Amino acid sequence: MATNALTHRLEQTALGLGADLFGIADLEGVRDFVADQGGPALAAFPRALSVGVVLPHAIVDQLPHRDQRQVAIDYLHHAYDVINLRLDQIASGLGSLLQRQGHRAHPVPASRTVDRERLCGAFSHKLAAHLAGLGWIGKSCLLVTPQHGPRVRWATVLTDAPVPATGTPLEPRCGDCDRCVAACPAQAFTGRTFAPEEPRALRFDARKCDEYFQSMIAIDPATAACGLCLHGCPHGQRASARLRARGLTAT
Repeated sequence: MATNALTHRLEQTALGLGADLFGIADLEGVRDFVADQGGPALAAFPRALSVGVVLPHAIVDQLPHRDQRQVAIDYLHHAYDVINLRLDQIASGLGSLLQRQGHRAHPVPASRTVDRERLCGAFSHKLAAHLAGLGWIGKSCLLVTPQHGPRVRWATVLTDAPVPATGTPLEPRCGDCDRCVAACPAQAFTGRTFAPEEPRALRFDARKCDEYFQSMIAIDPATAACGLCLHGCPHGQRASARLRARGLTAT
């Protein structure tokens, strides 16, 4: 299958399976970073398909009231469990398509911590989405999209298919805003602007975040939800406001 035709088919398949965002990243310049996090087998792949699913704004908007059991359970179910499953199914479908076309494909789980010391997965979904031009890395270390803010979850399919990258990394657009930093109850963010050459630890203390989650899990695993950094981002709040405005206009 020709390169352009394959790219189009991959995107249409991803959207047809329920993705909201799709992009292709060139990994050639970040092989050392990928190898350090996931090992040489993952670093051997030159491309990454990035797929994103937008979180339900109506549920994210309720996060300041996450002390209410229903709010916490709705968020964990619909913004984590259901969407992570959908992302894994999309990635599996794309992997099968690539393999049928004669290419190697490695779907990366949407949400699985494999390194308990560094508290990270085998591959950075945010890295793929950033390199594919789908957003920038915010001060919360979340991927912030122009359309939906950080209210998106991601999955990745690594491949050797000769498909071109679909975009270039976006520069941070956070400016002086630090609402995500101020919103964090664990005080895990330093407020430092993303720089690709710097380690995550200069911007984010993953241990503080994990300890905060573990304290909530110890109280009640069914309601251990946070997401306040995600909720506080003005880009996501404006996306929710636009959606509400369209609904009012329609009625």
